[in-house]
Amino acid sequence: MSELKPQRYKDERPAELFMPIHRWSRTHAPGWVYELVRLILTPIALILYRARAISAANIPASGPVILAPNHFSNMDHFFAGVYTRRKIRFMAKSQLFFRNPVLTYIYRVGGVFPVRRGHRDEEAFVTAYSILDQGGCLLIYAEGGRSRSGRLGDAKPGLGRVALESGVPVVPVAIHGSQSVRAWKRLVFPKVTIQYGEPVSFAPVEAPTREQQLAASREVFDQVKLMYAALEERGRASVIRALRDGAADAVAPAPTRAEP
Repeated sequence: MSELKPQRYKDERPAELFMPIHRWSRTHAPGWVYELVRLILTPIALILYRARAISAANIPASGPVILAPNHFSNMDHFFAGVYTRRKIRFMAKSQLFFRNPVLTYIYRVGGVFPVRRGHRDEEAFVTAYSILDQGGCLLIYAEGGRSRSGRLGDAKPGLGRVALESGVPVVPVAIHGSQSVRAWKRLVFPKVTIQYGEPVSFAPVEAPTREQQLAASREVFDQVKLMYAALEERGRASVIRALRDGAADAVAPAPTRAEP
């Protein structure tokens, strides 16, 4: 796996800089950019990366919902959305914005809004709740950002906070294979599988503690880990067969064989 650039965890720019993006995101659905990017990247995902979905019907056709995938690659946004006609809104690190005016426009109209990393960014949560209040589909990475180790990371409280305060169902999403997406530079294109789990719902909590937030995030991410492990150990075809046959352990890793 190629080296990733070091991350800048704290954005020192003022919160006021990002308010125009938040105001726009709270009152507008994704525009033409979203459809154009989908048009361009769908053939790449389906043909080059052989992206296939499992149980995409677990995404509700309408109404507010949160998608909660693992995160290895910048392509995960597109992999998560390629098998649904719903327009997904993305919470992304603020460092992406206002470095290039063209890219800032693309992110904004494409459904992306910022969260200031290294700060308690309440405006990002206000935007998230506004999107859900309008019946939108919101993607939040349970790990809070990209795993840079090539392995699944740890759940962070942000997902749990939104899930508990909104009471909106959360669909766990396992994206398998995307940790090797950067290998395209060597003309290597890994096979990517996107599996959608059964929606998880939580009773609304007005002001959840950090412990409650973490517990909710971990409950969702545990489902992601189970699906991911099954895809890793069994392979896509085996998981699909097990689900089709109604196997009770369809989303569990293959049992470990005892040494003779």
